[in-house]
Amino acid sequence: MTRKYSQVPELSLKTFTNGSPEERQEFQEALFEGFKYFGFIILKDHNIAPSLLTRAYELSADLFALPEAEKNQFFRPDGQRGYTPFGREHAKDAQAPDLKEFWHVGREFDAGSPLAKTYPANMWPEKPDGFRDTFLQLYNALEEAGMKMLEALAPSLDVDAEYFRRMTTDGNSILRLLHYPPIPDDADPRCIRAAAHEDINLITILVAANGSGLELLDRDGNWLPVETSPENLVVDAGDMLARICNDIIPATTHRVVNPDGPNRSRYSMPFFMHPHSNAMLTCLESCKLPENNNSAKYPDITADDFLKQRLKEIGLA
Repeated sequence: MTRKYSQVPELSLKTFTNGSPEERQEFQEALFEGFKYFGFIILKDHNIAPSLLTRAYELSADLFALPEAEKNQFFRPDGQRGYTPFGREHAKDAQAPDLKEFWHVGREFDAGSPLAKTYPANMWPEKPDGFRDTFLQLYNALEEAGMKMLEALAPSLDVDAEYFRRMTTDGNSILRLLHYPPIPDDADPRCIRAAAHEDINLITILVAANGSGLELLDRDGNWLPVETSPENLVVDAGDMLARICNDIIPATTHRVVNPDGPNRSRYSMPFFMHPHSNAMLTCLESCKLPENNNSAKYPDITADDFLKQRLKEIGLA
């Protein structure tokens, strides 16, 4: 494929969902190229209402403004649901913790569902008002946007259109509400808001952050700021996708640097799109290339086992 883009491409999801065959083809090619060469794309014209994004940011700020004692009532040592306090998570192999606190929302099941025992139950605070309804609505909307993008990626990997939907239906996807407080005066000088890392999952869909600082490491080894309109989504490729693609789409290293301007809070909301727990992360046949001896670089592993392995490496298990 001839490389067309010199920077992270900005794509319109409507050209895939409602476009002509030619527009859909162009979206598919641009998505693959964006992931392959930058690991990131910017998505506009999605179906997530700006009012929902605004409300979600307001509630996130209200949540993290609660007293520490109230937030700590929702702390789970494994970090899979509820609250994780400031300074607990670190990047893989990092010697210092990240300067952040966060809250995890996972898939919600009826009590009678057999899948209710597969994943940890969500934890819902009484305050702020409307928290549960807002973030379940946002979770579902981001998941459907992710399904559409993975459907668009499928032809480039020579799998059928439903391949990723089968893999991610009832998956262990996580919506993370992130708060990076003002940098404390006594912070370890080695610490930054989020040290360089790759995401664990298939793709991450990031609601454009309230505040700058996100940077990606491009394939030439340069750090590039990632900024866009607050109504757009920023999407990157993670470890699980890289694994099944034999690194044809590599996982993308990124970080959130400390502010060089006003020392104020930064909020963001990444949606980590995961397969279901029993999904097997197996190299796709189309990605077994001659330069890899027509073989897989990584052994097969279930999504659940890979997740547990990585959570241990970043201090959340």
